[in-house]
Amino acid sequence: MDDIDSAIVRELQANARQTNRDLARTVGIAPSTCLERVRLLRERGVITGFHAEVSLTALGREVQALLHVQVRPLNREVIEGFKAYAAGLPEVLSVFVLAGGDDFLVHVAVPGVDGLHAFLMDRFSARREIVGFRSSVIYQHHRNRIIDPGPAENAR
Repeated sequence: MDDIDSAIVRELQANARQTNRDLARTVGIAPSTCLERVRLLRERGVITGFHAEVSLTALGREVQALLHVQVRPLNREVIEGFKAYAAGLPEVLSVFVLAGGDDFLVHVAVPGVDGLHAFLMDRFSARREIVGFRSSVIYQHHRNRIIDPGPAENAR
């Protein structure tokens, strides 16, 4: 990645709906060059998709929580099985497989505290592989929407 590729990635993260012509003008290249560079960035896996941001509050899912989960036995089948199960639940936003004291960190969004309790009782308590879990309610959440690709000499 060179400086132009980095600029394209930054700009698309800020506004993926802009036209190719506007993107090209912003980064200072011809529209045909811009189109080809975006195509190559997608082929190389640097750009993996374009997404719509959704308001969880507008969907009635005001409470978010991080669920710290331990499973047993620790083997590939159990880990892959639980990961697939959790990722398939509509309340689940993200599933992280961890090293350390917890095996998974599961990010959920539910309508309220009662919804979180019901989720834990109905979706987790009956799972035989889960030997323990605890929840942490999220008061505020911020994420960086633009990931700086960094200097061109660090990218491969």
